[in-house]
Amino acid sequence: MRLTVVFFDMLVYIPALVMFVKTWQGTRSKRTQEQALLLLLLQPALLLVDHGHFQYNSVMLGFTLLAANFFATGNDLVAAVCFVLSLGFKQMALYYAPAIGSYLVAKCVYLGQKNGFTLFTRLAITTVISFAILFLPFFLPGFAPSPLHILHPIQRIFPFSRGLFEDKVANFWCASNVVIKWRKLAGDGDTGRSWLVRTSALLTALGFLPGVAGLLRAGWVMRIRENEKGRDQELDITTTANTTSEEGAANDDNNPPPFLPLLSYALLTSSMSFFLFSFQVHEKTILLPLLPLTLLMSGAQPGTALHSWGALGNNVAVFSMWPLLKRDGLAVPYIATVVLWNRLVGYNPFTNLSVDFKQSFSLAVYSAAFALHALELVIAPPPRYPDLFPVLNVLISTPVFVLIWLWSIKCGVEVAWALGGLSSSSTSSSGFTATQSLANSTASVIAGGPVRAGSLVPEEDEDRDGAELEIPLEGPALSAIRLGEDNLRLNGPSSGARRRRVVLGES
Repeated sequence: MRLTVVFFDMLVYIPALVMFVKTWQGTRSKRTQEQALLLLLLQPALLLVDHGHFQYNSVMLGFTLLAANFFATGNDLVAAVCFVLSLGFKQMALYYAPAIGSYLVAKCVYLGQKNGFTLFTRLAITTVISFAILFLPFFLPGFAPSPLHILHPIQRIFPFSRGLFEDKVANFWCASNVVIKWRKLAGDGDTGRSWLVRTSALLTALGFLPGVAGLLRAGWVMRIRENEKGRDQELDITTTANTTSEEGAANDDNNPPPFLPLLSYALLTSSMSFFLFSFQVHEKTILLPLLPLTLLMSGAQPGTALHSWGALGNNVAVFSMWPLLKRDGLAVPYIATVVLWNRLVGYNPFTNLSVDFKQSFSLAVYSAAFALHALELVIAPPPRYPDLFPVLNVLISTPVFVLIWLWSIKCGVEVAWALGGLSSSSTSSSGFTATQSLANSTASVIAGGPVRAGSLVPEEDEDRDGAELEIPLEGPALSAIRLGEDNLRLNGPSSGARRRRVVLGES
């Protein structure tokens, strides 16, 4: 039976990973692409849960990744079908729904009234038909006892009749339950459960709101800029010949929009918000925020902030599932997969003993995790507190996931600003120079040539005092961005689109 997991990996998940590397990192060297693929294939948390605990999470994650890949190539209808399949396979894929839904709405806004409405209608029809086919056996006579049988999967999708959290999961509710007994505070019965459901829903929505708002605002602002650019072109007689072709490239719904780099961070923000704050969370659902985090990490150089946060998140995610893995007798695979994966990705937090917060925090977390494992080997939990070690595990892991959630919001804001999604200034198609003030810095905007294609590749550049941002004006090209000390360079699938080159330096 366990071979069926390998079969579905080869059928869905591995092709999705290969497509991701070819699509998002296609301009990188073959060796670098292979390293990124190995990093993703050997992710320890997914290997241990699917092949050790024996589940099929890779199918759900694979369909979601295929959806992201098709978004990057402009095949939005195929992407919608893939995401419906992901939702149908496991309802946990709803963790990604706010990010994917807001991305599609933002693209419809960006394309303008005519093309945007057309895409919205096509997406709606495709999604409804896909769900109808998927749920057909649950209400079709001959397959289901009655049409009301459709309520059974709905009750499974939204398990409000169960508890606030299952086992000891490293999220906000379980960690804070050490001090605040939420079930006692809410009260027993349906009234207490209803209060917990509403409160968790509110906190979850507030948690993913920054990612959703960033995508929607980017689509709206870039649509306004396209309109203003079109009006400027109509006034410039010399550019009349180029107006039609340029507007056609900008409004083609077969091309990904310039704010596509925001999708990865929105997926991370949304899924981590659900994991931390939603109702009825299991420890295995940490696999959902790990997918976008590891995808971002796969394009990072060792030693960068993105690489370090990705490695820390993956290691702590496996550690947070230790009580589950221990019950399944997976102690040896637990150690082997984590050690080998960290060796493969070139991550060792004890070699770089810098004094920055990220490094100090990582060392503190790893020291606490090692100490807890040592205590479990030599000391039995007291009879009064049989769950002492799982609770300590939760208290160690939860702060890491909270910081990664906050970090994803921070990165999303930075990328949105770099893309122009947080600015109301307009651009001109003929090229111009402008200045902006940001933390005592100036930005000069100069019309440039074709954008160089690439991938999600962060690069360190210690010789630069400021940050260099390459931003596409139109077409499918994604942004090349360098931001502060992270120097995060985001590139994606592209063709020859024009760009703005923004250089930030001290004034």
